[in-house]
Amino acid sequence: MKIKKGDTEAEILTKGAYLNAFRIGSKDMILKGDLERPTRGGMAILIPYSNRVKNAEYIFEGVKYTLPQNREGNAIHGLVMDKEFSVVTKSDDSVSLEHVLEHEGYPSRLDCLITYKVFKYGLRTKIVVRNVGNKRAPLTVGAHPYFITADDWRIIVEKEESVKKCVSFNKIPTGELIKTKLEHTDYDDCFLISGSIQLHSSYSKVRITRRNMPFVQIYTGIRGTVAIEPMSGAPDAYHNGLGLKILEPNESSYFAFAFRFH
Repeated sequence: MKIKKGDTEAEILTKGAYLNAFRIGSKDMILKGDLERPTRGGMAILIPYSNRVKNAEYIFEGVKYTLPQNREGNAIHGLVMDKEFSVVTKSDDSVSLEHVLEHEGYPSRLDCLITYKVFKYGLRTKIVVRNVGNKRAPLTVGAHPYFITADDWRIIVEKEESVKKCVSFNKIPTGELIKTKLEHTDYDDCFLISGSIQLHSSYSKVRITRRNMPFVQIYTGIRGTVAIEPMSGAPDAYHNGLGLKILEPNESSYFAFAFRFH
């Protein structure tokens, strides 16, 4: 389905509440999505963990849980990418989609509500997660957008002195954070960044703002794009605790981010 404001248009799929395309006029600003490989384009929604969980297992409140493994032997990108969402409301410029997540590798049931709203040259995304089960639930959420860039891209942050990199081993953060500067280089790394983030290149300029999503994964593994992924917690937060939220039964958490192109 499509939502539109002027010449700004987003295409949303019900599978995974997935942003399949985003364009301004005839120009694609996000790499076109692919449901066969949803984290290699478009924008996947990541719930109830963002990026990796080491060895695809974790212990929560004395119980060991096992998650689906990837080829690395870890769990990755949450449990909703292949789930069918229901459309709750839709207008010309916005849509809300909902799915109740229940999985044997997770201790409770989560009601996941995703709202997309297009505005002139941009898109806002709101994620509300409510624990509708009777057990406490560990939670991080994220999103995985691929911004199309030229090769001269650079990342500008509002508060340079605030940037901290997650020290990682085999792509798994250890829990340690170190001060750093963002450069034009290859990344598959997580950062803790305050304030807004801008991605500039001769193709486009985009400003990203976030609410309750202080972590960012930056990935440059697909030529011609930079993935800047807003997240509420770091990869492997189920072990390292970075940004991990524990939802009580009937408790909700709210997360949001927006990107505006110039």
